[in-house]
Amino acid sequence: MGTVQEVRNKQVILRDYVNGSPKESDMYTATGTIQLKVPEGCRGAVLVKNLYLSCDPYMGNRMNKGADGMEPGSPLTGYGVSKVVDSVHPDFKKGDLVWGITTWEEYSLITSPESLRKIEHTDVPLSYYTGILGMPGMTAYVGLYEICSPKQGEYVFVSAASGAVGQLVGQFAKLLGCYVVGSAGSKEKVDLLKNKFGFDEAFNYKEEPNLDAALKRYFPEGIDIYFDNVGGKMLDAVLVNMRLNGRIAVCGMISQYGLDHPEGVHNLMRLVRGQIRMEGFRVTKYYHLYHKYLDMVLPNIREGKIVYVEDIVQGLESGPAAIAGLFTGRNYGKQMVEVARE
Repeated sequence: MGTVQEVRNKQVILRDYVNGSPKESDMYTATGTIQLKVPEGCRGAVLVKNLYLSCDPYMGNRMNKGADGMEPGSPLTGYGVSKVVDSVHPDFKKGDLVWGITTWEEYSLITSPESLRKIEHTDVPLSYYTGILGMPGMTAYVGLYEICSPKQGEYVFVSAASGAVGQLVGQFAKLLGCYVVGSAGSKEKVDLLKNKFGFDEAFNYKEEPNLDAALKRYFPEGIDIYFDNVGGKMLDAVLVNMRLNGRIAVCGMISQYGLDHPEGVHNLMRLVRGQIRMEGFRVTKYYHLYHKYLDMVLPNIREGKIVYVEDIVQGLESGPAAIAGLFTGRNYGKQMVEVARE
């Protein structure tokens, strides 16, 4: 039996449970070693080399105590794109490219690889599988198509519209013939929405002292569909501007993450008066639709009908700042860490 190769393995570790939004100091990098072979007795395990790691707002919640998520002293977990180095799982072999849940390190031993999916289409950038072809893309698809069922000509509003999910929701809605407005937190992001992603209008919510007035300016006839990524005051303002039989997909509430006392929503009676359906969802429930989603999105990518903006930082040591930056609006587009080239 030959000698098993042992290599350096840099990791991003959670220092302690997080109070409020995660800061760069809540994480640190450390370096250990790992053998490039699945250990004896690890039935069904896969050893992968991580190529790209996805930075997503939900990770902040999983750093909180009692969140049934990450543990202090252990590597972060999240979505990533990886290459199989060794496998004792019948569905994966050495050399396979996969995306799914992994750990924040150069090499990961995945003992429960049920979340991993083989990457079959490599004529698009591998990094897309952390975004448009991964969890964020499926999230946009499910929230818009499955929850909100848009019709041509309807009025659609997207908050946090320049992020990994929002930029896709707007473009999908435009493909369906909807009127689309997005909100973002800077002039540069507003320009991105209008000039790159093809939104009909966009505004900087930080420059709007009255969100209700802003929405009435862009939606004088009201909103049919709201894709909510932020919650809080924006959700409250949207509720009074929804049209009869409107639909609201609640994807996330980044304005409320880490607050000791989350803000209340005061206009919920509008759901009754307007016969409005408001539904939260978790994308993991809908992964059985993944191939249906690929059939829709891949031709649009290849034909240039959908564009995707990524914000890629290099190296695991850049990871803590990249995650913290999600909560201050520092990123432009889908934030990820490039760990290694294939």
